[in-house]
Amino acid sequence: MARAMTVRVKPELHPISDEWDWQLRAKCRERDSAQFFHPDDDLGRISRRLREEAAKRVCEACPVRMQCATHALTVGEEYGVWGGFSEHDRTMLREVGWRDTLDRRRMADVSRLERRLKRVRQRVERMKAGRPTIAAAGSAL
Repeated sequence: MARAMTVRVKPELHPISDEWDWQLRAKCRERDSAQFFHPDDDLGRISRRLREEAAKRVCEACPVRMQCATHALTVGEEYGVWGGFSEHDRTMLREVGWRDTLDRRRMADVSRLERRLKRVRQRVERMKAGRPTIAAAGSAL
């Protein structure tokens, strides 16, 4: 009786550093982490907003912003500013969806993410002001 031979294909191995080398080129590397992650004793909304805005300005010109944002969204980073997106930004993106912004290299399109966040914020503001959203107005017809 002949036995079926199982052929195992080994996955292509590559150094794990290839997955993380983008961090070596990050603009935040030489900065104080408190600018990107709120200190435990920082409970004020104004100081937090100012810190996040400053961190986002650093991220705007970062050569690895796309990799950083993709990493944070993919692994579910809960804290800090990553790729120019705060904790709150990433929560909103997870709620409305972000994976459709991935390109063929599996990197998120940061411009599309920013536009999506802008639309979500506008919708929230309209709801707070008591104005119906376009979708809500359409469903009332």
